[in-house]
Amino acid sequence: MSPGAGGPGPRTGSHSRILAPRTWSLRMRLLFTQVVLLAVVCASIGLATEFALQRFLVRQLDNQVVEAGKRSAAIFDLPHQMVPPPPFDPDRGGDDFSPRDRFFNPEAGPGPGFLNAPGQATRTVGAVVSPSGAIDAGVITTDGGRAEISAAAAGALAKVPPTRTPVTIELDGLGRYRVIALHARHGEETIVTGLPTAVVDDTLLWVVGMFCVLAVIALIAAATAGLLVIRRQLAPLSRVTTAARDVAALELDKGEVNLPSRIVEVDPEGVHTEVGQLGTALNTMLDRVAGALSARHASETRVRQFVADASHELRTPLAAIRGYTELAQRKRHELPDDVAHAMSRVESETGRMTHLVEDLLLLARLDSGRALVREPVDVSRLVVDAVSDAHIAGLDHDWALDLPEEPVVVVGDEARLQQVLVNLLANARIHTPAGTAVTTSLSQEGDTAVLTVADGGPGIAADLLPEIFERFARGDSSRSRRGGAPTTSSPSGSTGLGLAIVAAVVKAHDGTIDVRSEPGRTEFVVRLPAHTESSQATHRASQSST
Repeated sequence: MSPGAGGPGPRTGSHSRILAPRTWSLRMRLLFTQVVLLAVVCASIGLATEFALQRFLVRQLDNQVVEAGKRSAAIFDLPHQMVPPPPFDPDRGGDDFSPRDRFFNPEAGPGPGFLNAPGQATRTVGAVVSPSGAIDAGVITTDGGRAEISAAAAGALAKVPPTRTPVTIELDGLGRYRVIALHARHGEETIVTGLPTAVVDDTLLWVVGMFCVLAVIALIAAATAGLLVIRRQLAPLSRVTTAARDVAALELDKGEVNLPSRIVEVDPEGVHTEVGQLGTALNTMLDRVAGALSARHASETRVRQFVADASHELRTPLAAIRGYTELAQRKRHELPDDVAHAMSRVESETGRMTHLVEDLLLLARLDSGRALVREPVDVSRLVVDAVSDAHIAGLDHDWALDLPEEPVVVVGDEARLQQVLVNLLANARIHTPAGTAVTTSLSQEGDTAVLTVADGGPGIAADLLPEIFERFARGDSSRSRRGGAPTTSSPSGSTGLGLAIVAAVVKAHDGTIDVRSEPGRTEFVVRLPAHTESSQATHRASQSST
């Protein structure tokens, strides 16, 4: 897949992980749950408050509508419409009140006369519906005057049933109104009076806006405070996580491991809490793990000591057997043919066993951490010598060298580094068919010496690569040209420890070794610290401290 084609993949995966709550941290889940619950509570309170306020305001408006309707009906039912008297004359005597304070003019402006009566609120709408269907309707403007309304609005008022209960209708050009219809007491007309709901709507909208602002502020404050509280409460859990991560970073697979007896400090008063129980369980687990690791290390130490002692003790009888077989071989012509052949086989197997014992003894010494010789070693010269020897041992292979112009020098044990080269070249020679090209390359990349041994053989099976450097690893392999054994073992004189020794020696030199294999090419890459002024100073400092 090209980089361009694969680009959206990680972003999509990251986006899906963000949307999946099960991938969130515990802190994020708690904070999200707290904010969501608070938001639900705020929304519930807001809805309840808005509903209650709406009912209260509508009830209050209905009371005003009913009062205005009764007042309008009473004014309409006056037996005589009063007109303004002549202007007040002080010379005639009388009270001090102006006639305009006691009378109104029903003819001033369109619509029913009660719209011009004192006490009517602005934007009050009124209509008188006669039995014949005639409608006399109007509205009080914001400046106190009267104005006509559209025919559609007048028709909507005429359809209001006289139930003495306010209803909500939409009036063309005026908006929503709460209106009430009442029968006239002295006639068959229907008196319709209404007040706008704009005040109620504006009040509810303002309350909603204010509540939303306060809710957002409350959610932000709650999220901030919740984050601080959750972080403080989960601090012991973070310490447990950090301690577990530190233990996981230790090399537990080999060597002696010293685990702390109490990696997490648990407050005696908080043992019953969830974090206290987790810390106690982790400490108990680490105690058991430490005991198991100590037992494993003691067992490995005993096995290594046994191998070292056995290898050392076997050298003497093997040397004696080899001496007697060499003595018998000198008198081969005096022995029967079958006895001579048997002695020849004894000598051959004795040499193979001696080689195996030496390998086991070397591995035991490396496992015990015995210090190697540390001196500058010209790896270029070692490579030339090792390839020359391999060429003599494998004339049916094609050997090649790729060396830099300048010598590559490392600090280490020359004999052990030579054994690394010999084992790698022997591995390539033994486990590839005749005519295979084997190329040994050497280079220096900064402060690192890089040694590569590559062959054009059939390759190593993928299931064998993970255990290629294990001791006595065995299995079928197409690389073996002598009957099928893995690259670490061969029936043709190999002990099965060659690559294990290579890995151990490289590690002892603070280096690394990697293998890459595919049909038609297998290469082992060894990286060792090159000899530089800084490495020489470090080496001198380590020697002086020792």
